[in-house]
Amino acid sequence: MTTTPTALLAMGPGIADRLFTPVRRERLTALVDTDPDLVAHRLTGPTPEVARALAGAELLITCWGAPPLTADVLAAAPRLRAVVHAAGSVKHHITPACWERGIQVTSAAGANALPVAEYTLAAILFAGKNVLSAAHRYRELRVPHDWRAELAGHGNYRHAVGIVGASRIGRRVIELLRPFDLDVLLFDPYVDAGAAARLGAVKVELAELCARSRIVSVHAPELPATRHLIGAAQLAAMADGATLINTSRGSLIDGDALLPELVSGRLNAVLDVTEPEVPSAGSPLYDLPNVLLTPHVAGSLGDEIHRLADFALEEIARYTQGLPFADPVTPDDLARMA
Repeated sequence: MTTTPTALLAMGPGIADRLFTPVRRERLTALVDTDPDLVAHRLTGPTPEVARALAGAELLITCWGAPPLTADVLAAAPRLRAVVHAAGSVKHHITPACWERGIQVTSAAGANALPVAEYTLAAILFAGKNVLSAAHRYRELRVPHDWRAELAGHGNYRHAVGIVGASRIGRRVIELLRPFDLDVLLFDPYVDAGAAARLGAVKVELAELCARSRIVSVHAPELPATRHLIGAAQLAAMADGATLINTSRGSLIDGDALLPELVSGRLNAVLDVTEPEVPSAGSPLYDLPNVLLTPHVAGSLGDEIHRLADFALEEIARYTQGLPFADPVTPDDLARMA
């Protein structure tokens, strides 16, 4: 390219300041012509400053809370050619109008997959040793106890871990599990046995995965077809003492079917997402000793969001050099995104 592209930041309040440290802001302004202090929180009925910036922007840099790029918004952005998303899913702001216009899109979904996979790996290893239950029992007993006898049959040697969905995160989890002596099963209707083997897993149907796995971890996208993918039948198939991990979306699990299994103590769960996103204040999930409930923190947070910023800066650099994006998003990819 012979000229420096003009860019506009569009994301939720306060995010740009956390995403781009002073050093990263310096690199951003060296790559593109932009005002890093001008961040569009809305693009419909924007302020005059945002309207002018949008009209001249060739590149849009988005993150969490990005406003939807509707046909009306795109009409106000005649020079827009590409969107660099410094986060995971683009479902909430990339509309059909973007594809009709031929706008290039890239996402840091791959970079954001790593912390989710790391969280999941930690949950799997702790679940394998029944750490959550042991910790609660230790707090209750506070006396010497035969833990080897109580935890007999637990551990992380040659038991089965079931991965539901060969998404970016699901694949990363399988990759992180390779050094461990665990048997990885995979359910994904779009992955054949050969592809599963190359990933390091054995392809099985969902019913078999639930029946054989001591730990079931959900990594499928949120789609109409995946709503309550893990329902009463799948939960009933899981062995007593098995653990269900969900870092995907709360809607993938039938919460009404799961709750009795947890209240009875038959199953354990590690839930980073629920439906609704925040359970009611009176939900038993907060207090059950066999449930680890976290507030949707598996994805990038704290200093991990700088990994997303660095990815976005690398993609912007490629764009300025006339190179294709390293991790482009296509319309077909949306069906596999969370």
